[in-house]
Amino acid sequence: MLRASLPFASALLLALASVPAAAKEPAASGDAEAEAEVSLGKGGREAKAERRARGEPGTRSDRPWAKRWAPEDHQVEVGLYGGVFLPSRRLELFQADFSLVDQGYKPFARVAPDFGVRVGYYPLRFFGIEGEGGAMPSRTTTGDAALMWTARANLVGQLGLWSVTPFVLVGGGLIGVASDRSSVGNDVDASAHVGVGAKVFLSRYTALRLDLRDVIAARRGYHEGVVHSPEILLGLSITLGRARDEAPPPPPDSDGDGILDPDDACKDEPGVPDYRGCPIPDSDGDGILDPDDACKDEPETNNGFQDTDGCPDEIPEEVARFTGVIEGIFFENDSATIRPRSRPTLDKALEVLRKHESVRVEVSGHTDDRGKPEHNLELSRRRAESVKQYLVEEGIDPARITTRGAGPSEPIADNGNKRGRAKNRRIEFKLLTE
Repeated sequence: MLRASLPFASALLLALASVPAAAKEPAASGDAEAEAEVSLGKGGREAKAERRARGEPGTRSDRPWAKRWAPEDHQVEVGLYGGVFLPSRRLELFQADFSLVDQGYKPFARVAPDFGVRVGYYPLRFFGIEGEGGAMPSRTTTGDAALMWTARANLVGQLGLWSVTPFVLVGGGLIGVASDRSSVGNDVDASAHVGVGAKVFLSRYTALRLDLRDVIAARRGYHEGVVHSPEILLGLSITLGRARDEAPPPPPDSDGDGILDPDDACKDEPGVPDYRGCPIPDSDGDGILDPDDACKDEPETNNGFQDTDGCPDEIPEEVARFTGVIEGIFFENDSATIRPRSRPTLDKALEVLRKHESVRVEVSGHTDDRGKPEHNLELSRRRAESVKQYLVEEGIDPARITTRGAGPSEPIADNGNKRGRAKNRRIEFKLLTE
C-alpha cells in the first residue's frame, strides 16, 4: 500500500509547491497593471492611481488583480467538475452473488473518467462546507461495464487572501458501484478523502478550480484495512454572494469653493481653480487683485484719480483745481436755474472730466441759513442736480456723477453778514474713491 501511495504523495507535494508561485504571478501582473495605469495620463486610470497614492478607499477595480477577486465571507460556489479517478486494484466494491458460480471479484480498469457537481457555502473567507455528487463510468479488467459513483461532503480550509487561493480539504461520504450481477454487482461502502488544490477567481462570478485528492476506502477482503485511490479534478464554478462595489465617497470640500480638498492648496479658504483653490492674491493689499493690478507690489493711492489700475499716483493739478468749492457757478435767486455766466466754469469742468475718464465726482449744493431749513435743503439738492444735468447733456456718463443737497448745514463762512452768506451759497466737487 505504501509503495502505491508514493506517486500520489509526490504529486501532492508538487501541487503545494506550485500554488504560492501561481499566487505570486498574478500579483506581479497586478503591479504591472497598476504601473501602467499611473502612466496613462488623464482619465479614470490616473484617478485610480491618485486615490491609491493618497491612501483613499476605492472600488474593486482599483485593486491589483492579485487581490481583486479574493474570497469573501458568506460566499456561495456552485460548479461542475471533470477529471480522472484511479481506483486501486484492491478497491472493495463488489457484491458477491452466490448463485453465480463463476462470478468472482474483478478489479476495475486503472483509469476512469470522473465528473460531477459541487455546491459550497463559505461563511468565512477562510473556511467552507461543500457537498458533491459524481459519477465514474468504468469497466472491469474483463471488460464488463461498471458505473462507480460518489456522494460526499468536504470541509475546506483556504488561504483567502488572493485571487489565486490555495486550499486543503478533508471529507467523507459514500462510494458505490452499479453493474450487472455477473460483473461486480451493486455495492456501497463508506469512504474518506483528503486533498489539496487551488482556485483561480477570474471575475465576480467565475472561478477555475484544481483538486488533487486521495480517496480512502475499504480493501478487498474481510477486515483487510483500506486502499488509496488518487483523484484529479478540474472544475468551473459560479461564485455568488460577493459584496457589491460601492463608489468611494467623494473627497471633502472643506471651504465649499467647489475644489475638492485633495486638489485644494488652501482647504480652509474659498478660492479659484487658477490658483489651486486659493483666493486670488492681492500682493500689495490695496484691494485690487493681482490679475487686475498693474503694480502688484505697490499699493494704489485711493485719491479718486485712476483708483482702479492698482498703481500709486497723484491727482493732476487740473483735476485738483476742480475739487472743493467751485467758484464761478451762479443761480437765479431762490432757484435751481444756472445763470449763463456760469458756462465758462462748467465747460472747464467738462473738459477735465472728458480728459480723465476714471474720475468720478460728487456734486453737492449748499445754501445760507435764511429761510426755512427744509426749503434750503431741497433747493441745494436741485441746484446740485442742475449742475449734473448740464454735464450729462454734454456727454458725461451719469454714473460718474452723484449729487447731494446739504442745505445750510455745512457753512464755510459767517451767515451773519452778506459776504459770509454769499460764500455759503456754493457748489462743491468732491472726488469719489469708491
